[in-house]
Parts: sequence; C-alpha cells; structure tokens
Amino acid sequence: MVLKSEIEKAFELQQERKYNKNFIDRLFLDKIRYKDSQIEVISGIRRCGKSTLLLQIMKKYKKTAFINFEDPRIFNFELEDFKKLDDVIGDDVNAYFFDELQNVKGWEIYIRHLHDRGKKVFITGSNATMLSKDLGTRLTGRYIRHELFPFSYKEYLKFRKMKDSSKAFGKYISEGGLPEFLRDKNPEILQTLLRDIVIRDIAVRYNIKNTKTLMDITLFLISNIGKEHTYNSLKKHFSVGSASTVSDYLSWLNDAYLLFYLPKFSWSSKNLTLNPRKVYAIDTGLVNFNSLSFTEDKGRLLENTIFLFLKQLSFVLYYFRNKGECDFVVFDNNKCKMLIQVSSEIHSDNKNREINGLLEAMNYFDKSEGFIITNNQKDVLKFKNKTINIIPANEFENMFSI
Repeated sequence: MVLKSEIEKAFELQQERKYNKNFIDRLFLDKIRYKDSQIEVISGIRRCGKSTLLLQIMKKYKKTAFINFEDPRIFNFELEDFKKLDDVIGDDVNAYFFDELQNVKGWEIYIRHLHDRGKKVFITGSNATMLSKDLGTRLTGRYIRHELFPFSYKEYLKFRKMKDSSKAFGKYISEGGLPEFLRDKNPEILQTLLRDIVIRDIAVRYNIKNTKTLMDITLFLISNIGKEHTYNSLKKHFSVGSASTVSDYLSWLNDAYLLFYLPKFSWSSKNLTLNPRKVYAIDTGLVNFNSLSFTEDKGRLLENTIFLFLKQLSFVLYYFRNKGECDFVVFDNNKCKMLIQVSSEIHSDNKNREINGLLEAMNYFDKSEGFIITNNQKDVLKFKNKTINIIPANEFENMFSI
C-alpha cells in the first residue's frame, strides 16, 4: 500500500517526462489504433523503448495520464491504491498510459473498469507470459497485443543519421538496436541489462536459489546463438538436477524476451517438441558485449539479425535439416513462403554446403526460388528449374516493411 501523497508526487514528476524525450519516432506507431476502444498492450524486453513509445503515442491525445510502476516511490503499489490514483489523475483524461503494469497484482481489474468507462488505455510490460495470463482472465476480446523490438535497421539508420549500405548494416549488426546503448555507447548498459533480467526478473520472481547456474546457462546460450541445444544436453553440461528445470529456465528467458528458440521443421507436432532447437538473442549488441566468446562470429550475428527481422514480420519460422541444412523455413498462412540461407560470405570452402542445403529444402518444399543472404555479395545461380538469389542483407530487408 502507498500513501496518496507519494502517488501524487510520483505522478506529477512523471508527467514532466512527456516533454523530455527526443528519440526518433518508431515505425511501430503505424500499428496503433488511436480511435477505437481496444486496450493496447505493448510488450518487449527491458530498455527497448516501450516507455518512450508511450510518450510518443501521447502526442496524439490532448489530455493524458502517464505512470510508470517501476518508480521506487510507488514500489509497494497495490490494487486498492488505484482508487487513490484515480483521485490524483481526475476525470478529465482522454487516454491512460501505464508502464510496466504487470508489477501490480490484480491490475486487470482496474483496467477493465477504465475500459467499461470508455477510456482508451495503453499498457506496457516486459514479461510475455504474465501479461498474457492476466489479460486472459478479465480482458478477453477487449485488447490488442503488440510486441516491440529494439530498433530495426531502418530505425537504426534514422537514429544514427546514416545512409543505407552494406557497411552501415555491418555496423548495425555489431551494435544492435537498444536505444540507450546506441545513445551512450557504454557496454555496461548491456551487461547491466542482462544481469537485471536474469536476477531481478527471473531469479527473484521465481525464487531461484542457484542463480549462478541460471546465469551460466544464459551466458552459454548467448555465446552460442544459431546453434542447436536440447534440455538434456544443457542438463548434462551444467549438471542440473532435471531437464524440466532447464526447460523452466529457458521458458522464463523467453518470457523476458531475452532469448528465442527456433524448432526444426517437421510435419509431426510431437517431433517439433522433441527435436533440438536453435537459440537466438533479442539483440546482437547484447550478444557482443556479454558473450563468453573471444572472437566476433559475424556469420552468426548476421543470422541472428535476419531471424529477428523475420520474426517481426510475424512469420512462423523453422530450420530444416536432412542431409544438409537450411537456416530458415518461412511459413505464412500455413504455407511455405520462403527458404533462406544466411552466410556472411559465400566462398570456395562453404559454397557447396550452403547451396546444397538450400537446394535440398527447395526440393522438399517444392519451391523454385531460394535466398542466400550475405554481407555484401550479389548474384543469381540457376540449377535447372531452381533459382538461388544471393543478396546483401540490407537489400533483403528493404524488400519488406515491418
């Protein structure tokens, strides 16, 4: 419970933030429905720009109320305190903006109350499962769910005031897209972010006592993006008591938007669950400044970047493996849309492996066209009735709009 005077002080000070943000407008703004009554729920990793996005959305409304529930002045905010918050805000408000609302138990009851009063409400949170669970109890059919990622390549160019080129894309891969790091260029920001997620958002929330093993597994996976793993392989490697414990750890890392897992393609749902999965991270800058590897693997970082790009396009993704391997099988509306291989450079040592793996997938899915995405190579290869387009990553991303 929080004193009304403390809520009032926090609220008043937070309103000043409306006028203190100069970040670029996110492309995400085009997805917002400003005029309907649906609750807009925006989730994503910490520090990806959710709070700033709310402040940008506010510009569309005349009278707004904003409050961040991670403000230490209202750390013990409870459901009963919303009545005090109502008194502080008043009735003359067009739209409400609540940042990191999942920290308040029972918040969905108050949001339902605002919705029933015809108020437009925006919510952010950094835990996918917690938000989904709470939304499903009282707000079914009343909300629209969005996911915000770090800066896309186009947003990165705008922020850095750079022109599109293969060199610029290479810099984007190295730095990633987390706004605060790009602004301050301080690696400690990314290292602190990782620790906050693992310790504060996962270990404390789920009462994990062996935080060292959790951190070791996290760092191992971040250092091995694009590689396969199973629960049992991680269990043995880190001497964890059971595979189900590893499963929980990985699920929580995914809920916090830190890591994603790519299944091996199979028509069998059972095999999808049992087969090894590849791991990818939310941001390549986060990988670069937290990885245990002493050398930068540009091929893996490029692959991770393409994965994130495809994920933001809302495609269903798999990897394919039979005799050879294809990095990404892209499904849309239950049909195979694209087959993609990723390699920083095609040369004599890897040409046959990359091409044959892609051709095998093209034959399997009966596709006449496939892509090999590289740093800066461009070419077209013909194989009877099959065409492989070798294309620089920046040109590939320019073919789509997020």
